[in-house]
Amino acid sequence: MRRFSIAVVAAVTLGTALSSAPAHAGGGNGGRGLAHCTAGTCHFDVPPGTYDVRVTLGGKAASATSISGESRRSLLPETAAPAGERVTRSFTVNVRTPEGEPTGPAGTPGLDLRIGGSAPALAGIEVKRARLPQALGSARAGGTPIRQIFLVGDSTVCDQPGDPYSGWGQQLPQYLREGVSVANYADSGESTVSYLGNPQLWATVRPLIRPGDPVLVQLAHNDKTTDEATYRANLETLVEGIRERGGQPVLVTPIVRRWFSPDGTLNNGTALLVNGLGVDHPAVTRSVAAARDVPLIDLTAKTKALVESLGVEGSKALYLTNEARDNTHTSVRGATAYAALVRDELVTRHLVPKGKVRVG
Repeated sequence: MRRFSIAVVAAVTLGTALSSAPAHAGGGNGGRGLAHCTAGTCHFDVPPGTYDVRVTLGGKAASATSISGESRRSLLPETAAPAGERVTRSFTVNVRTPEGEPTGPAGTPGLDLRIGGSAPALAGIEVKRARLPQALGSARAGGTPIRQIFLVGDSTVCDQPGDPYSGWGQQLPQYLREGVSVANYADSGESTVSYLGNPQLWATVRPLIRPGDPVLVQLAHNDKTTDEATYRANLETLVEGIRERGGQPVLVTPIVRRWFSPDGTLNNGTALLVNGLGVDHPAVTRSVAAARDVPLIDLTAKTKALVESLGVEGSKALYLTNEARDNTHTSVRGATAYAALVRDELVTRHLVPKGKVRVG
């Protein structure tokens, strides 16, 4: 699958800072104050790492503010503040190089945030390095200071560099509160074969996994010529590699293609990711999950139900059917809806504490 490029940022007017403390970003620990912000963007000169961001929103008039950052990641959904009032929100963000797809361009050093929304008003901002414990532990045990969710996948998951494309992993961060970040190492065009074979991919991700980190694996769309034995073995290799690092493997069946049968369902091999060799990727993924006692997010089943419920016309908005005659890749709307499905499964399967997610 293709990689898409070019993103444009719109300017907004920033509110008055609530704190009179001088802005700083010394020592790579972060920074504070609107001196880091101009024309709807904020830049913090920090090295790669994980950072907590706390924002104060609101102004004299009623406002509605959203925040995105780095490679078009949605970090905070549109948040309303009544006229004359302030609200505080926080989130945790992963800063890395390359900042988007692992085989893509390096991007801009540091942390870049973009202020958006229908009536944006940023009144204050503070960035500080997140606290990383020696071991992340388990959400079942009550959670820990920070949890990093790694994503291994293809272009339907990745941080897409250009509008109107978006992967569900790009939209997932907005559903997570401070203390949980997303490290999205999904990459366009990758199969299980290429992801394991490219040193920029699995060989780079695996050493970064810490004990307790959930690692979500969704690879299938590009395994078009991979036979069943190889596909199964590759998924098992990824599972074992994650466990050897102390991480928590989570297998994710692929999102459906929007390809309707005459009866109005997606009951066909194209939609349900059965390749030319007859390999049923979702079925093999379910089988490996059961055999290896790995948590499963059946995103194939969930996206199938959603697309079928919307019907032939209504489901077009989830994909890029009208924009690019593309029924594989999702729009921002579709990626956001699919990220919400993943969020719900992370809570249901006790991979992320309920109190660490945003709903609605």
